[in-house]
Amino acid sequence: MLPGSIQISGETLSGAEIRDICDSLRENSIKLLSLRGCRLSDRDFGRICRGLAQSHSLAQLNLNLGIVSNLGRVKQLAEALKTNRSVQSLFLHGSPLTDAGLAILNPALSVHPSLVALDLGDCMLGDEGISLICGLLPPDGAKSGLKELTLSANPGITAKGWGRLAIAVAHSSQVRVLNLDYNSLGDQIAGMLAVSVASSRTLEVLDLEGTGLTNQSALILLDMVENYPTALRTLILAENNISPELQQQISDLLSEGEEEEETENREVMAREKNSWICQSNSSSQMVLVTSGLGESLLAETEM
Repeated sequence: MLPGSIQISGETLSGAEIRDICDSLRENSIKLLSLRGCRLSDRDFGRICRGLAQSHSLAQLNLNLGIVSNLGRVKQLAEALKTNRSVQSLFLHGSPLTDAGLAILNPALSVHPSLVALDLGDCMLGDEGISLICGLLPPDGAKSGLKELTLSANPGITAKGWGRLAIAVAHSSQVRVLNLDYNSLGDQIAGMLAVSVASSRTLEVLDLEGTGLTNQSALILLDMVENYPTALRTLILAENNISPELQQQISDLLSEGEEEEETENREVMAREKNSWICQSNSSSQMVLVTSGLGESLLAETEM
């Protein structure tokens, strides 16, 4: 049987539901567990964490909206992730994690072999937390490095922290999706992020919605998109003080780049297909040629 999912939202979990969740984790019968906004005791949270530690099938764990509500739960989750090897996506959006909580969680995250997506939006993080996150970005030995990172709505992060993240993204990450919406970034940080995008070979989606940008940073982003080849395909600039005209120009240029890439991919596929057909139609036949003197010569001809 293929692994299924358990998705519960905004409920007080009963003892029976906790038992079902724990059994499913131990029996490797679920791939996705989402307990978004649910209420449960510390004891029951610990039981779920012990099940998580034993699971080999769980790929996505959603504990958004206050499930990880204190440092005791952070420690239990960290212990479970030290043993677990299957979780690829971890969502903790809306948890009062703070830098102290992330410091507890970080040793498990930094060595997890499968983790590629992390949502720490609205987790009350600051610059110390950003320093830890930067260490999670590059691939290193057994771990693959993060490909999707969400840091929405963390107002405690200063320009120093955002600058450090911009450098990390540009230098050694393989992040494809970066969500920074509803942070007070401003034009200065947006300029640094433009350099990161231009330097990155992997970043495809950048969400800067509601980050205090103006036409000044939009012009820098426009110049980047127009004059420097990047992997970027989606740039979200809604809820900023940017003119609709500039937003449309940037959107159009990104769309053109995506269309050109699709055309190039089709041409490459067509060339590969034609090459394969030519190779298939060409065969070698070994022909034995015998001279009048009884000598045999082996010749290869292309048919």
